[in-house]
Amino acid sequence: MTIITQLSQLIVGLGLLNVWLVRFNQATDYRGGAAQNMKEEFSTYGLPGWFCYVVGGLKIVSGLILLIGLVVPGIAIYPAAVVSVLMMGALVMHVKVHDPLKKSIPAACVLALCALIIASPFLS
Repeated sequence: MTIITQLSQLIVGLGLLNVWLVRFNQATDYRGGAAQNMKEEFSTYGLPGWFCYVVGGLKIVSGLILLIGLVVPGIAIYPAAVVSVLMMGALVMHVKVHDPLKKSIPAACVLALCALIIASPFLS
């Protein structure tokens, strides 16, 4: 595992935990539409309220496994794959509601870092 892969896991893992556990009820410049919190953001996208908790659970568990993967080799590829699919969905949702490109930057960056984590065993 390279230092770049480790940093990617750390950034994505801590980032997911920050967004879903610390900033869940806070407004950010990157929320979809005019949403002020995570529940409003999912509503903006036309998604049911329960789906917010499904996605949140997947992201929290994935973030934790990415961090555990720093000391347990070989497990990070799985949560990185899950998060990649979720980030592709996030990008589609931003397009769906005609958000400015700026709001898609976090999802695009996390997707790129997850792609690096997934590809890292093949790059060594």
